[in-house]
Amino acid sequence: MNSRIYIKILFTVVLTISSFLFSCTDDFVKVSPEYSIDSENYFNSDEDYYNALVAAYDILQSTYANVIVGEFASDNTLCGGENPTDVIGWQQIDDMIHTPVNSNLRDIWNWMFAGVQRTNYFMEFKDNIDFDEKQEMIGEIRFLRAYYYFELVKWFGPVPLKVDERFKLGDESTIPRAPVSEVYAQIEEDLLYAAGVLKEIPAQTGRATKGAAQALLGKVYLFQEKFDEAATVLEQVITSGNYVLVDDYNSIFENEGENGPESVFEIQYTDVEGAGFGCLQCSEGNVAVGFSGVRGYSGPLFTPGFSFNVPTREAVDQFEPGDLRKEVTILDIEAWATETGAEYTTGNEHTGYFNRKYLPRKRSEEAQGDLNLTNPNNYRAIRYSDVLLMAAEANNRGGISDAKAQEYLSMVRARAFGDNNHTITLTGEALTDAIYHERRVELMGEGHHFFDLVRTGRAADEIDGFVAGKHELFPLPLEEIEFSNGNWSQNPNY
Repeated sequence: MNSRIYIKILFTVVLTISSFLFSCTDDFVKVSPEYSIDSENYFNSDEDYYNALVAAYDILQSTYANVIVGEFASDNTLCGGENPTDVIGWQQIDDMIHTPVNSNLRDIWNWMFAGVQRTNYFMEFKDNIDFDEKQEMIGEIRFLRAYYYFELVKWFGPVPLKVDERFKLGDESTIPRAPVSEVYAQIEEDLLYAAGVLKEIPAQTGRATKGAAQALLGKVYLFQEKFDEAATVLEQVITSGNYVLVDDYNSIFENEGENGPESVFEIQYTDVEGAGFGCLQCSEGNVAVGFSGVRGYSGPLFTPGFSFNVPTREAVDQFEPGDLRKEVTILDIEAWATETGAEYTTGNEHTGYFNRKYLPRKRSEEAQGDLNLTNPNNYRAIRYSDVLLMAAEANNRGGISDAKAQEYLSMVRARAFGDNNHTITLTGEALTDAIYHERRVELMGEGHHFFDLVRTGRAADEIDGFVAGKHELFPLPLEEIEFSNGNWSQNPNY
């Protein structure tokens, strides 16, 4: 019952779902089947439903791309890599010169819709049979559908919306891009349902819980500036008593700290071999970790990588003197080399800094496969400190209670400095700015900052090359516009 749910594609599920869900090149509605098993007759046992649930979780692993791109799209990091043409789509996003012809943005679109498709497949056949755990499984499926649609609406704005049945060939020319308000309404509905049926403690580590659904719902409300609703549901997470800030910030990001008491929801990764560079979303490991590693590294604790996602000096300088998070978040490679004798080479846009939270750690000699693709570092998708800071923001910006906002903000800062001498007593807009600053340093390296800047209207002032009225959203892949035969229009100014 307590075994960890290692998310991996189950062969039985692969055979039952159209090839759209698993191909590296298939687009949103390309669904020509490659297998002879009839997916219409699959759900005949509780094991079938469980396997389909695992397949719906599996696509979460591909969100490594959302995280790393969400970081260097902001002012926290530069793209880096070997040279200015290394993963050209990422380089373009970093420079804010991306266009609808961008394979990396197309990946995010395809993979998130693959997640939606898998959850809708489950829901389409949810009434085939009854069994004891079905209601909770449906809660997990609806949580996952909300997660994938939230990613889509964050990145692309209005998107095609379909619920409880799979997208099929031809939908691209008949189903419109749903307004953002409709997409959010469906996300809210799914998360409210999930919060009502999920357990506070999951049957297996890594599965969604009541607290995860409530926390994600609070974030969804915050993105819409529904501050009263956000404050209410986030308060329920805080008062549940199920989560605490761990004393040692560093421990959160090490292997032994995975799925700890501060974890509200984590995306599970393993070091199981099963991918190549031709199908990165097939990896069971956190691919972003290898991409973020120090180029040519030889030394203690870490293993080498491809030197993407390098923090800027401006981001490093955001940490106040005495902030213990700095050494956990940022690896100063020159200082580290001087201290340990480590050796390294430099790549494109070398700043001397690396995202230490998600650098590849040394592993046993038995580790298999390409170590850049099989990093087992979980992604801490929702941490309790994020919940506290969201609650602080909702209380402050919603005019609900600056006192509560100060309390939650000061809790995060007390852990950061290891004392109670850094409490915040500001109010009003000054308190808002303090919360924004704290979110940046607390969550740096975790892929949130770009979307925080966009949703609060600060992106054009902070991100070089950002054009207001354009870059708040990313463009739909050109192929999707063409396939729709004029049904879908492109996002503004692309």
